[in-house]
Order: sequence, then structure tokens, then C-alpha cells
Amino acid sequence: MSSKKPILITGFHRSGTTWVGKMLAASPSVRFVAEPFNLNHSQCLCGHQFKYWFQYISSENESHFYTHLKHTLDLSYNFAGELRTVRTAKDASNLLVGSSKFLLRRFLNIRPLIKDPIALFSAEWLATKFNLDVVVLIRHPAAFAGSLKRLNWKFPFSHFLEQPLLMRDVLQPFAGEIKHYTQRDYDIIDQAILLWKIFYHVIFSYKNNHDNWIFVRHEDISINPLKYYQTLCNQLQLEFTPKMIQSIKEHSYSEDISQVIDQEIHRLKRDSQQNILRWKTILNTSEIDRIRLKLSDISCSFYSNEDW
Repeated sequence: MSSKKPILITGFHRSGTTWVGKMLAASPSVRFVAEPFNLNHSQCLCGHQFKYWFQYISSENESHFYTHLKHTLDLSYNFAGELRTVRTAKDASNLLVGSSKFLLRRFLNIRPLIKDPIALFSAEWLATKFNLDVVVLIRHPAAFAGSLKRLNWKFPFSHFLEQPLLMRDVLQPFAGEIKHYTQRDYDIIDQAILLWKIFYHVIFSYKNNHDNWIFVRHEDISINPLKYYQTLCNQLQLEFTPKMIQSIKEHSYSEDISQVIDQEIHRLKRDSQQNILRWKTILNTSEIDRIRLKLSDISCSFYSNEDW
């Protein structure tokens, strides 16, 4: 029996949401929608321009966001918003093609699949308001830190502090630390440690409160992608098609990760098993020990000693 419920793939940045979202999007019954919460998202996806990374939405501030996100989940093409970005004839052509595809998928009652790690703090509100199936990606803290180090991605912690509802409802236990991180320049490993601590405080709460959500460790999918994606399809009531199988094979059993360019953000073709421990080639021993020590109290809920 198939479902028409929208799907949200979330977690946090560098947790594997793009890989998982793209593989599931090989299903003919879904339409992939990339990161409406991203500050740089395409206007065709969502008419609201978000101000903060990891925007928190609740019943108290939903009026600013509800209509725009409903249009996104209804696969309504934001023609007017995208029209403002048109500069060339090619842009205009792309707009017409894109809007036509959205209209066709609405007509066919295609399920939206929202891939958005940045929606993590708003996942409860989204699931309640729009009756979503939710998949939360989990990734090893050292793998997360290694990915941030490779890309040299630093985070503006002021984006947390400037959201009073988020600080009150979710991040109050970390208020002091977050404030310190806005006042001086911490290195990328320390930033990764605090971010992972915050994200997994939230994910741990979700795991305890939402038995019907799906929580997936990136490493478990990577060990046996075909088997795990088939299980995931069954849970989401998606058909596990030959096209999806072929896509998984092409993007999970292919390229040597040693060939990945340091600043390359999304390289979907990978040897997924080899990718699991890539962080050991990126982080030095001192960095790994620091991550393990500072996150031992919460990482043990997701990873054992053998995972280090």
C-alpha cells in the first residue's frame, strides 16, 4: 500500500541527507525538493527568504512561515519569486520548464520529498502541521568534524542566539557556551564539537518522543546500501524499483574517496563502505581524542567504543 504523505529527510549538514534524499528520489512516486530552509534556496521552491541558519518554527511564530512552506509541500511553483531572478532568455526557458514540471507532478499527486538538514529544529512543527514521514540522519561525531575541517566550514553561532524562541525552547542548556562562541574565534574542531552536542541533544529528544519517526545512522546505510535502502523504502511505503537499485549501485559502490577534492561539497558517487572511516585520514590523533573526550557523555547513546 502506497502513502501520499510528504517525506522530510533531515539531520544536520554533512550527515548524508543529500545522498539518502537523492537515492530515494529515484522513486517515480516522489519529487525531490532541496533545502527550502537554506538561506540561498531557489525562490521557485519557497517564497520565504530565511534569515537564520537552522530557523526554529513553533506555534508562536508560524504565521511568518506557514503559507510559504505549505506551497512548498503542495509542490506549488513560486512563479512570481523565480521571475524576479530571470536575467536571460535561458533563465526564462528554465522557468517555464521548471514550472511545467511542478504543475505536472501536482496533477499526478506526486509525493514531495523534502531534503533539508537545516530544518532540524523545525522538524516537530513541520511533521505536526503537514503530517510528514520523518527520516533523521545520524552521523559519527568524528566524521562530522572531519567533513567540516575538510571544507573549512565555520558556523555563525549568533544565528542561534538571535532566535529567542529557539534559545528558550530548545537550546537553553547551551546558552552559555553558545554565547562564548559568538565572542571569540574557536577552531573548527571545537565548533564541530559544540554543534554535534547541540544537534544530538535535539535528536535524542526526538528519538524519545517520536516512535513513528525513522532514525538512521549514516554508517549503517553505508555498510550495505542496497539492503538498507530497501528497508527504508518499505518503511516509507515507496516502491524499490530497478531504477532505484541502479542509482544506489552507481552512487555507493563506485569511486575511490581518495580522489575527492578537498573543497568538493557534494560528491554523490562514492564507495560508501570506504567512506565510513575517511575521517581517520582527515583528523589527527589529537583532534580525534579531543572530539571523543568532549562528546563521550552523549555520543555513547549512538556510537560504541568499537566505532572509534
